[in-house]
Amino acid sequence: MRPSGRPAVYGLMAEFETAQALVEAARRAHHKGFRKMDAYSPVPIEELHDALHMHDERLPKMVMIGGILGGLGGYGLQYWVSTSAYPLNVGGRPLHSWPMFIPVTFETTILAAALTAVLGMLALNGLPQPFHPVFNVPRFALASRNRFFLCIEARDPKFDIQSTRAFLESLGAREVTTVED
Repeated sequence: MRPSGRPAVYGLMAEFETAQALVEAARRAHHKGFRKMDAYSPVPIEELHDALHMHDERLPKMVMIGGILGGLGGYGLQYWVSTSAYPLNVGGRPLHSWPMFIPVTFETTILAAALTAVLGMLALNGLPQPFHPVFNVPRFALASRNRFFLCIEARDPKFDIQSTRAFLESLGAREVTTVED
């Protein structure tokens, strides 16, 4: 709530009947200069990701770094144990026998990459998130059934409640709703 007692505005949400209408609305909104927006759909829409220009390369880099660190950690642990902590001279073989270390190094690489992928995805998505302001919109329950929604956030530099509402209505939205924070 603002000091005036009025609820703060999170953004404006437009409801569309088809996936194609949502994708076209997202393209036009991006073309108009809106950058802080999100779309909600009951089914995956391949073109929507490109229409919103949501290209985030952080997770693949995190997974690669996690895998490399996991492989180095697994190999380093085996090397330390074999050469320093508990050296065993079996049949005159060298203490550092790298072929013996390959399976464990491979497994620690995969384990660390997988854990980084899961935890990184949760962190980058902001999960768990039990509440989001869009849940305040009564018709948003249809987003899991048969409606498609585009929400332009108030923190967008181009956001002006009247002009943004007129823009969303011009896109052929079935309904445009104010999302209160």
